[in-house]
Amino acid sequence: MNGGQPLTILVAARDEEERIAGTVEALRGQFPEARLIVADDGSRDATASRAEDAGATVLRLPRRGKGQALSAAEHAAPPGTLLLLDADVRGDLRRLCDDSSRGLRVARFARREGGGFGLAKRIARELIRLRAGLETTEPLSGQRVLDARARAAVFPLAPGFGAETRMTIDAVRAGVPVEEVELELEHRSTGRDLRGFAHRGRQLADLLLAAGPLRVNYRGLRLPLVGWVTAVHEPVVAAIGLADDLWSGPERGFRAHLRARRTTGVLKLVGIPLYGLARTRSLSGALAVGLSANALNQLDTRPGRALKAYLLAAIPARAPLRVAVLLGPYDLREMVMLGDTGANALGALLGLNSVERVTGKGRWLLIGALLGLTALGERTSLGQLIERSPILRRVDEWGRI
Repeated sequence: MNGGQPLTILVAARDEEERIAGTVEALRGQFPEARLIVADDGSRDATASRAEDAGATVLRLPRRGKGQALSAAEHAAPPGTLLLLDADVRGDLRRLCDDSSRGLRVARFARREGGGFGLAKRIARELIRLRAGLETTEPLSGQRVLDARARAAVFPLAPGFGAETRMTIDAVRAGVPVEEVELELEHRSTGRDLRGFAHRGRQLADLLLAAGPLRVNYRGLRLPLVGWVTAVHEPVVAAIGLADDLWSGPERGFRAHLRARRTTGVLKLVGIPLYGLARTRSLSGALAVGLSANALNQLDTRPGRALKAYLLAAIPARAPLRVAVLLGPYDLREMVMLGDTGANALGALLGLNSVERVTGKGRWLLIGALLGLTALGERTSLGQLIERSPILRRVDEWGRI
């Protein structure tokens, strides 16, 4: 395919011990020269061993969801064309890998089998139309071929069941041709029972998150930014942080932003203290809010780190806990990220609550401590300091997978 580019097949699988061997054997028969990688997404059964016995290379992964499993497999794959598949699909896929094809090709099932009422598919179509202007028939199909250009445009994938929808959006926005190919394929569909509706509920949530802002974390995983939920407490600072999430440049630190002059970092540097001044009507209040927001943002470099710091400070400051407790498990498992939106808003919330409870010399001592933390962060990484301390490192790692 695509001018002789080598083909690698990536199969996402979880708890598919009864079907995975047949899938692997069928694929090896159709594509004898291709490399075949099964991304085992935390299976609790014999999926991995049966895939290996059938001749596949297997990546044994913790349970992270389909998008992250395929992203890990893509990272392990050699350069060239990719064929992405679900583990339960049956049928001849060779026409999808036509040598004349370019870009992203998506398999369209010739016959519908089972399923719900089509709500998830309709929402996925609408999201693709709104974000990319493309009309699609099978937005959720996991059977896809990507040439090198399409591969570079879409990986790493959005997490979970939103991977395919966001893949199409990213391909179209990058100028990659997208084509649907009708094939006689079969797969195990979910029914109209409690388990089926629960699956589609998760799928809908993943679709909506995948269509929103995403960011690549320190390990190369592409995650939804969910800091916008903090707008229930601090809408103004959350909006300022969202601007930084969406349009920030490569600058890091106060000095870099000030040298560049017109950056979203400068917007935060000026806008958040001004907001603090308006709320507290005092210079010390403005400094406390701005510095608190910056301090928590500096800590948001590893899963759960900023939320742990927030919860630790929120108890004496009597700041709201519900949002941080809600987001904590998902942040720790690298399913979502706070981003500047959430970290700045939560930090500002700490500053505002501290101003209400700390006055006089105590407030200026707090400001001095935050200034020292900011200066330290300008000179070195706070994350590196945490990782060098055995006690802080142990607390920092608690709860992560």
